[in-house]
Amino acid sequence: MLFKKKATLRSKYDKELFNLMKQTKQDLEYTQKIEDSVFERDGLLFAQTKLAKIKYFYLFKEARKRKIKGDTTRNLII
Repeated sequence: MLFKKKATLRSKYDKELFNLMKQTKQDLEYTQKIEDSVFERDGLLFAQTKLAKIKYFYLFKEARKRKIKGDTTRNLII
């Protein structure tokens, strides 16, 4: 009984991590798109893009530790 509860909790948080990864990837692509379309380089915009990239790769590394598999490229709004 105790192990079943642990497995369901792990599954629940794995799904939340995966959804967070998808959202973070969308944010990263959005900030990169804005940065590419801006003529002058803005320090704040550059920092936001860098932060979004760091967040995504941190979550990606965490997902690899937990052995979560999935496709984060589906259902993206471009």
